[in-house]
Amino acid sequence: QVQLVESGGGLVQAGGSLRLSCAASGFSRYAVGWFRQAPGKEREFVASISWRGGNTYCADSVKGRFTISRDNAKNTVYLQMNSLKPEDTAVYYCAADRNPWGSTPRRASDFGSWGQGTQVSVSS
Repeated sequence: QVQLVESGGGLVQAGGSLRLSCAASGFSRYAVGWFRQAPGKEREFVASISWRGGNTYCADSVKGRFTISRDNAKNTVYLQMNSLKPEDTAVYYCAADRNPWGSTPRRASDFGSWGQGTQVSVSS
């Protein structure tokens, strides 16, 4: 099972930027996704990237503001978040696809390994 560790969360003002990182060993063969969960809400898909990084998909709520990328040589996936809004406040989780060689999975059930999460707070 892939072990994932997120970092890069924090407190930022609306309109600001943050870059989240998801580090793992042995996940270069797997598509990776980012999800988020705000207090009292269900976990929400944010973005995913194929195992080679050639395909990406972002939720409509973050399209044009967030970018997912990966560096397999560094075993790291990134989520660049720009133009942050207070409604982006949540715990952000990265997750690895259950099966290798995937494209852009989007359902939580598609993912088999999850990180512990990193808090992102956006003040107005």
